[in-house]
Amino acid sequence: MILSTMLIALLGLSTLSYGANGSFAKHHPRRAEVNHRLKNQNKRISTEVKEGEMGKKKAEKLKSNDAKIRQEERDMASQNKGHITKQEQKTLNQQLNKNSKKIGQ
Repeated sequence: MILSTMLIALLGLSTLSYGANGSFAKHHPRRAEVNHRLKNQNKRISTEVKEGEMGKKKAEKLKSNDAKIRQEERDMASQNKGHITKQEQKTLNQQLNKNSKKIGQ
């Protein structure tokens, strides 16, 4: 009986990390923070292009950099049950900072 209860509890915990369809826990706080920054940077790039402050070629390069960061975030999460570690978050944030500085130039 105890073993069955423990098994049910473990199955319940695993569904918190993965959705019913096996998707990642996109709303894990560290992932959410990184993904929010990516979304914000994308908006900043689009705004600068729209206002004529940035050329399309530079915007494409910056968006490409962000896409690579997003893919790296997904790859990291896939190796850790849908989460990223604090060190992985720090690494991603450093990459985002580097790309962010190029947006306003």
